[in-house]
Amino acid sequence: MFGFELHASDGAARTGVLRTPRGDIRTPAFMPVGTAGAVKAMLPDSVRATGAEIVLGNTYHLMLRPGAERIARLGGLHTFMAWDGPILTDSGGFQVMSLAKLRKVTEEGVAFQSHIDGANEFLSPERAMDIQRLLGSDIQMVLDECPAFPATETQIESSLALSMRWAKRSKAAFGGQPDRACFGIVQGGVFPHLRRRSAEELIEIGFDGYAVGGLAVGEGQSTMFEVLDATVPLLPRDRPRYLMGVGKPDDIVGAVLRGIDMFDCVLPTRSGRNGQAFTRTGTLNLRNARHAEDPAPLDGECRCPACRKFSRAYLHHVVKANEIIASMLLTWHNLTYYQDLMAELRAAISSGGMAEFAAGFARQRQENDVPPDPDVSH
Repeated sequence: MFGFELHASDGAARTGVLRTPRGDIRTPAFMPVGTAGAVKAMLPDSVRATGAEIVLGNTYHLMLRPGAERIARLGGLHTFMAWDGPILTDSGGFQVMSLAKLRKVTEEGVAFQSHIDGANEFLSPERAMDIQRLLGSDIQMVLDECPAFPATETQIESSLALSMRWAKRSKAAFGGQPDRACFGIVQGGVFPHLRRRSAEELIEIGFDGYAVGGLAVGEGQSTMFEVLDATVPLLPRDRPRYLMGVGKPDDIVGAVLRGIDMFDCVLPTRSGRNGQAFTRTGTLNLRNARHAEDPAPLDGECRCPACRKFSRAYLHHVVKANEIIASMLLTWHNLTYYQDLMAELRAAISSGGMAEFAAGFARQRQENDVPPDPDVSH
């Protein structure tokens, strides 16, 4: 059975365990993104070695290639990608709006052309849930509409109303699956009264968990935190809270302070493929010439193979030479950094030291960090 247990809280921050038939997930948790059934540049055992207990897949990408029915015939997504832990699948709403061509949104769903081959496709709330059932994912997300940022209040209000009707249809299509969970998605843009309306309507429908969507799309960190301040207190205390598509390490720390339990983002993997490494003393760009003769590890406190076996000089070399091992090592490192950060957050909450941890983290980032390359957050 699916369930959520709170173990400790410190202010709004909380730590607990999300229980699934495929294994427990300690929260706060970060989910590596395996959009098309693979965490890029990583083997499943390597992902597990970073400390990850759940990964994310995506309905949109998997429905287009290789197809949900094919994956089902081959034993489901867990067997297909050789990952025996829990999997959360996004419903594809964000990707339909950001990647698909010639979209037409109606009450029934979204008609669009595949960004891969231009084929005509259709995704409704019922089809999104059916695809996730075929994939066999442990946590399934409702289909919602994701309006582009910025949008007017009128546009957001109209989109929100449609998303809430789709949420009700998604929950009905999910049906009774005691070994799996269905999460609703709070929308409403940057408007607190619309976020409140969304949260209230979703709670009335009733979900196993609640996600906050439509953020990290260009509104800026301070606005995102303001939206979380207005939204998270509205969500049920006994259900997990998931901030979708977030984010940078300081985004995560700030969101945990505000009561968020779950995160996903492509940033650690995409940054790894682009020569960037997150460390306890800041973000490093391994393309920089200053690393060319540096024998030091990326991060002397890190347990990953990139730090235990290789120097910054070697990593600089393989990045500059475009060797595949560069993506492998830096991705492994970045995912390890993220999982270690989550472990530190859980420990800080359990000990009542979350405020002190967050202040020290912010001070360290301010003193040492450089911003990551643009366009790597989603």
